Amino acid sequence: MSRDMTADLRARLIAGNREEYGEGYGALRFPSPAAAQAATARRGELLQALAGRVESGFGGTKLDCAGLSPGCRICGEGRWSCLFISGHCNCRCFYCPTSQEETGVPTTNAVEFRTPDDYVGYLERFAFAGASISGGEPLLTPARTLAFVTAIKKRFGAGLHLWLYTNGTLVDGEILARLRDAGLDEIRFDIGATDYHLHKLRLAVGVIPTVTVEIPAVPEDLPLMKERMVEMAEAGVDHLNLHQLRLTPHNYPHLAARDYTFLHGEKVTVLDSELAALELLHFSIDRNLGLPVNYCSFVYKNRFQNRAGRLRNAPFLLKGHEALTGNGYIRTLTLLGTPEAVARQGDLFRAQGADPALWNAGTSKERLLFNPRLWPLVEFGDCRLLIGYAAARQLSAMTYRNPFVSVRVGESKQVVIERSRVGREFELSDGEIAAFAGTFLSEGRGQGGVFEGTLSELAGYERTPEGLQDYY
Repeated sequence: MSRDMTADLRARLIAGNREEYGEGYGALRFPSPAAAQAATARRGELLQALAGRVESGFGGTKLDCAGLSPGCRICGEGRWSCLFISGHCNCRCFYCPTSQEETGVPTTNAVEFRTPDDYVGYLERFAFAGASISGGEPLLTPARTLAFVTAIKKRFGAGLHLWLYTNGTLVDGEILARLRDAGLDEIRFDIGATDYHLHKLRLAVGVIPTVTVEIPAVPEDLPLMKERMVEMAEAGVDHLNLHQLRLTPHNYPHLAARDYTFLHGEKVTVLDSELAALELLHFSIDRNLGLPVNYCSFVYKNRFQNRAGRLRNAPFLLKGHEALTGNGYIRTLTLLGTPEAVARQGDLFRAQGADPALWNAGTSKERLLFNPRLWPLVEFGDCRLLIGYAAARQLSAMTYRNPFVSVRVGESKQVVIERSRVGREFELSDGEIAAFAGTFLSEGRGQGGVFEGTLSELAGYERTPEGLQDYY
């Protein structure tokens, strides 16, 4: 069990997975302890064989990071926006996580953008360095797709990297030329949608500056993929991105019918898919194909992409007495004590010339909120410490249930950013107070060591968990 995975957390994740799939949960095969141990050992062998030959990044959740595509580098920096140009697709991939039946309105983070200018304003307001056009299949609505591509590149030019996802079925020389002329920087093909044929992909090489293949690692297609990787390298493909198969209520009937071993976690994923991805990465390195392979694990996506969103949104709602954690949560520190004890602490802040913006007594005489920068001035003898966390997210409209702000992103478009409490409020004992400061407020920011008790619960909010997911 990894340092971030306590028995309690594991039990909560299993319970959440069971609740999500209800009666269907019983039909899923999860590994026995012995099978999980054997699979973990096999993954260890693959990682050991890759050690020193590939660059691992993002806490060991993504590799090889040495040859990432421009878009993937920007994603890693947390500066990428994905626009779902429509919700309709003309393929029926068994692994697709959502229904693809309705064209709908271009959307990102549940926010709709009816005009290219509104989306350009959004990209500008949040200082994105990269954007992607996804779907559905973007080429089912070519006029809409080209309008957005044109507007984005007209505004940002080389200052923003723009790529497009496609299953390739509608790709031809004409649409590629129009996308090139509009300024598209990168095109990514899901060749799994077309039985791994490469003929449409070959049309894009030399036309669009960067050509990438992005697919889930399908275990039973491992031998065929090795053949195609050789052909991709010969065809001039620039990058291969491999994802881990993830189970969703939509694709459940298709994945559950296959001979897969599933994994518990933040969401249910396929164990065999991760091992297949690592084997394909090893194959590329071992054969010296010259085809950069990037294994983008589910835990990378779930941890780092969500973290990027929290870090992007939180500053709009962050108060002076609060701080952002390394994992992008808004942390609130509260001293709780008698009115006399709390008043004495306030007097101490004033006597020491503490910036009034960094602490807040509010209307309660028994609480005092303070920024961790004031930690050296705090006397905990007569007060207890409470710690709470909140997350900020973008919404299409206000819910009126939580604090929010409206951010203008264009002449006629606004985005709502709402903060909501996550988890419980933690009260720390005297010993835990010192451990918390030494672990999460020190220069190391919680790196290293084993977290136990309350600190193990705080760790998930304070720092981004490291390592690939546990097998259980």
